Amino acid sequence: MTQQIRISQTGGPQVMELVTLDPGQPGPGEVRLRQHAIGLNYIDVYFRTGLYPQPLPGGLGLEGAGIVESVGAGVDIVQPGDRVAYAGGPTGAYAQVRVMPAANLVKLPDDISYETAAAIMLKGLTVQYLLRRTYQVQAGQTILFHAAAGGVGLLACQWAKALGVRMIGTVGDAQKAQLAKANGCAEVINYNQESFVARVRELTHGEGVPVVYDSVGKSTFQDSLDCLSPLGMMVSFGNASGAVPEFALSELTRRGSLFITRPRLFDYVAKRQDLETMCQELFTMVQQNNLHPLIGQRYALADVAQAHKDLEARKLTGSAILLP
Repeated sequence: MTQQIRISQTGGPQVMELVTLDPGQPGPGEVRLRQHAIGLNYIDVYFRTGLYPQPLPGGLGLEGAGIVESVGAGVDIVQPGDRVAYAGGPTGAYAQVRVMPAANLVKLPDDISYETAAAIMLKGLTVQYLLRRTYQVQAGQTILFHAAAGGVGLLACQWAKALGVRMIGTVGDAQKAQLAKANGCAEVINYNQESFVARVRELTHGEGVPVVYDSVGKSTFQDSLDCLSPLGMMVSFGNASGAVPEFALSELTRRGSLFITRPRLFDYVAKRQDLETMCQELFTMVQQNNLHPLIGQRYALADVAQAHKDLEARKLTGSAILLP
């Protein structure tokens, strides 16, 4: 018998329950995984609140790392004893032991710890597709990235710097500004002290940026559009402040034929070859010391409600993990 977090209804942090159960044995195409570290991500809040629907009762969490205990019929990607990591569905990562599809797992290099893997898989793969695939940034470009001191943001600071990209980041206080700077963000804007639109225009001599990466949503969306140069790309990949309100397509036209996309990781890793290629680039960036994930907070699995409260209150810096 092992412990895991389950929800039977959507709502606030209080709907998460720590239960004891037998996860069972893997069926065809599945593995039984004993987890050593679990990633905490804002998308978990979306599932908990029902913004992203799922069958209930159900689990939460999309990211973790551990050791394969056993495999079901037809599994040849991994074998018992392998160190592995994953980021993606189905939900249920908030658990000591879980049974899950083998196809979602990748082997974890020996020189990358379980905690590091749990801190970088979802966030690091997100940065990989944002900077390398959704809009492939080039050395010498200037970009705008919101929430630069968050888990995704800090990895983006480091990755952009490694690529020779000048990243302008937004943060909410002086401490987060220092953190973003220390992780390679070239210019930092405290949006509680000044207009980030005016500052971006000043930093780019009025031209704007070719791409904005926005995980904040409602409170930043319109101003983000105003930071773009003609033919620029708006990448909206989160709703931390609420869902983006409806808007007329003519808003893109009058700002200079802008492009807009709402990407998600699951579409970028749907093909096994893409998953392996993206993970290889991510692991290489860590091994070459280009990425240094900051694990700002560690919570016991039983303290997951407090972890979600801190996450929603934007008290977290860097990545946070759960220890089962």
